[in-house]
Amino acid sequence: MSDANAAVIRGIYDAFAAGDGPGALGRMSPDIVWNEAESHPWADGNPYVGPNAVAEGIFARCATEWDGFSVRVDDLLASGDKVIMLGRYGGTCKATGLTQNTQVVHVWDVRGGKAVRFQQYVDTLQLSRVMGLI
Repeated sequence: MSDANAAVIRGIYDAFAAGDGPGALGRMSPDIVWNEAESHPWADGNPYVGPNAVAEGIFARCATEWDGFSVRVDDLLASGDKVIMLGRYGGTCKATGLTQNTQVVHVWDVRGGKAVRFQQYVDTLQLSRVMGLI
């Protein structure tokens, strides 16, 4: 099942990279629980519950606050229902003009062919500096 679960998560990243929000959100359970990292500026909505909350609270911010926001997947590690992504965020913050290359880890739970849980771990210090928050 690990390979199938990794394929679900890979599909989310591929759809997001292609600008296919519905394709990414369609791979999520209707009751997905999404948590941004503690101290992340967007943790203000934690937990985001359901694809609509993710679209409005996360994906919309990626589009409106960043030019060229991207997620580079360096590795996907799967074991049972867990899929872990190691990678980097890219993009230029519109408010500051600064570009990020921020280290990130995502931990996903997959059940029944859908992502049911997401936890982000990210270098919030680097992100906050690029966003001009500190």
